[in-house]
Amino acid sequence: MKVLSVVGARPQFVKLAPIAHEAARRGVEHTIVHTGQHYDPMLSDVFFEDLQIPAPAVHLGVGSGSHGRQTGQMLAALDDVLDTHVPDWVLVYGDTNSTLAAALAAVKQHVPVAHLEAGLRSFNRRMPEEHNRVLTDHAADLLLAPTQGAMDHLAAEGLAPRAVLVGDVMTDVLLRVRDQVAGAVPPLLAEQSLEPGGYYLATIHRAESTDDPARLAAILASLAELDAPVVLLAHPRLVARSRDAGIALERGVLRPHTSLPYPELVAAASQARGIVTDSGGLQKEAFLLRTPCTTVRTETEWVETVELGWNVLAEPGPELVAAAQRPRPADTEATPYGDGAAAARVLDALAAPPTA
Repeated sequence: MKVLSVVGARPQFVKLAPIAHEAARRGVEHTIVHTGQHYDPMLSDVFFEDLQIPAPAVHLGVGSGSHGRQTGQMLAALDDVLDTHVPDWVLVYGDTNSTLAAALAAVKQHVPVAHLEAGLRSFNRRMPEEHNRVLTDHAADLLLAPTQGAMDHLAAEGLAPRAVLVGDVMTDVLLRVRDQVAGAVPPLLAEQSLEPGGYYLATIHRAESTDDPARLAAILASLAELDAPVVLLAHPRLVARSRDAGIALERGVLRPHTSLPYPELVAAASQARGIVTDSGGLQKEAFLLRTPCTTVRTETEWVETVELGWNVLAEPGPELVAAAQRPRPADTEATPYGDGAAAARVLDALAAPPTA
């Protein structure tokens, strides 16, 4: 079996790691294609090093651009990649432009497509990610769902015959890295003179958060009002948009910081008082680490984090400040995202997919 994985953004590199390790363990021929959607080394190269992922066989080097231009460049470049490698499966991850471009390229060449993290829905069609995940699910031949909720969404759309519940591969990675860094003092704490439980960790990067200067200013003003230092891991989009709008990142308790290598991110997140984010992946990572999370959005794909009390959706202003400073929720033993063996189930499903 020949599997070609197409990735391009930070969350996809995390999800790729257990797939690459399991493929190697089984002797499956696994080719990695990096679209270059995230080209900052701290959002790309460092993940391959820290998570011991083989270097990509192909790097498209697409870089940034409008959604249409970026997706189109990937789509054109992937034609030649598929002609060269002739995989049995194209495996796509999540909900980025890289995901949709790879799915479309494969479908056009009649190469089977498997979608990892299928069935997630925000039901917000203003989000580019929602377009990407819905279109990919309906194009794919095999839908690898992380949760029962995702399976229910796929069933509601008539896609149940192609769907398999595998669990969440990000859980596989996070549990392993969490155990590796347990007991160690995160370098961030020493660097910033912080105490465990005495700071917040924040990431803001989505277009709906950063591209409206008034909303971006409101988010940052809210973070600056919190009752402990806020380490803001400054994504390149955030840096560029705040600069263009003349909005200072360093004010109040805000401490802007470059992105962290994944093990350091896990260590810092595990010892934070809370996390404030608009990222999908970090919501889930916070839950798995049992760190309270506040999500600056009106909806989330990871509804289980909200239902279990570990995530609160909040709008900028007093609502966000109050949510971030809320008391710690009650402990839970719930495992909605699987047991850390999702990658094995993914490879099993690729070897013997359901018959739709």
